Amino acid sequence: MKKVVRYFSITVATLFVTILVISLFYVRYVYRTLIVDNEKNFPPFIVKIIDKLSHRAETPPTSLARPEETIQILEGWTERDIADYFERLGKWPNAQFLEVVGQPQIDYRQHKDWPPLADWSERFSFLKDKPGYYGLEGYLFPDTYRIYATSTVETVVNKMLLNFDKKLTPQMRADIKAQGKTIYEIVTMASIIEKEAPLDYGRQDNHDARIISGIFWRRLKIGQALQSDATLSYIFDDNEPSHSRQDLEVDSPYNTYRYRGLPPGPICNPGLLAIEAAIYPLASDYNYFLTPQGKDTVIYAKTYEEHLRNKYKYLK
Repeated sequence: MKKVVRYFSITVATLFVTILVISLFYVRYVYRTLIVDNEKNFPPFIVKIIDKLSHRAETPPTSLARPEETIQILEGWTERDIADYFERLGKWPNAQFLEVVGQPQIDYRQHKDWPPLADWSERFSFLKDKPGYYGLEGYLFPDTYRIYATSTVETVVNKMLLNFDKKLTPQMRADIKAQGKTIYEIVTMASIIEKEAPLDYGRQDNHDARIISGIFWRRLKIGQALQSDATLSYIFDDNEPSHSRQDLEVDSPYNTYRYRGLPPGPICNPGLLAIEAAIYPLASDYNYFLTPQGKDTVIYAKTYEEHLRNKYKYLK
């Protein structure tokens, strides 16, 4: 008899637990379906009661915001300028930044013992025609960025390249291709224009830059040296508007006085106005120009003799 009673008790207890579990699942389902999903239709005091019963008011969800900061990359800055800027901000040593983007003026084919350059062209098609043995000079798009305080060099560089990808529109790419040029050639020319021409990014004015672009492209077409002092400044890491006769003879492929054609790559990171000027030059009768230091006025000349007179008049 005792065994029967015990068996009956166990059966009842099991049945009770089963019913209780099923009931809890059902109540949970009803709560979610009828109350949570429709509580916006309830009066405010009912919602407060639901909050108290579910303890939602006592344990509000918390989220830790990742601290952000603003950085500003200026038009015409070189890789070295950007690296020094980040070092001043206390972000990374300049050597760490340059290891990611590549050392300026360096042909990595000549330095096989150095850490290899990362290949960003798999992610960004506009880099496909860039020689893989040169760094990212020219493509670190100047702009104001919001970055996380914990961002890595690679993350920030990726953000700059994404911005370049966005600013170089499909129409611009089609126009470059239609001209028989490469994006790399355009960026290289734009970097020279950025340094040589007065560009007003506040007023979005690049009229003179487009005339200067026309002068440079015509020089290339007829086989004349570009003779850009900006390329010498890139070699010597200075901001001099003109250089000595000895400087003009320096043996560097970036010396556009000594070597004809475009330099091996960009000499800075140009902004959008300079890139547009490189793509859309304006034809003119001018073949020479100069910009007096500290002024935005460009003095043009059609002949070399006229240009020499302008140099004597405005640069002395």
